[in-house]
Amino acid sequence: MGWFDALLGRSKPARPDLDALFALPSAAVTLQAATGFTPAGVGSVCFRAAEGGAFVQLEQDIQALLGTGTELAPDSYGYTWLVVRRPAEDVASLVTDLHAVNSTLEANGFGPSLLCSLVTFADPRGRRLAIVYLYKQGTFYPFAPIGGTQRDNALELQMRGVLAGELKIEPDLARWFPVWGAPGL
Repeated sequence: MGWFDALLGRSKPARPDLDALFALPSAAVTLQAATGFTPAGVGSVCFRAAEGGAFVQLEQDIQALLGTGTELAPDSYGYTWLVVRRPAEDVASLVTDLHAVNSTLEANGFGPSLLCSLVTFADPRGRRLAIVYLYKQGTFYPFAPIGGTQRDNALELQMRGVLAGELKIEPDLARWFPVWGAPGL
């Protein structure tokens, strides 16, 4: 960023830090101890699929690399979700797989197509919660759907407080985008 940009109040966008995903297993322990939410064994990476054979081959290579328990799921907004299912108690393996997907897409020039990654949690009462990583911001936020297009804002704010010491939480609540219909949520 140059001095002219600073003078006009422009700032550089945050660089994604994919290694921040590796803080999720520790955050999962904190989340379970503080709230009873446990990992559901499902995570996903959301991206806008590119046209062409190279991207299709890359998707196939990623699925072959991760093996069983992966699937591609398009959504109604034009995005594609690569869903990864692992044993619920193995959050570290799930996060490693999500990191591999993000890194592979980024290394092959498709970083701008990445939207977010999420890991799903559930509590004994049946409530669902996703910890969402915003790729372009390099931050996390909780998302708690409660049916239809309703969300539990109070629970999301409570989770922000619980996770603030573990993850870099997105400070701008306007960027806590709902991920309606996310697979596994």
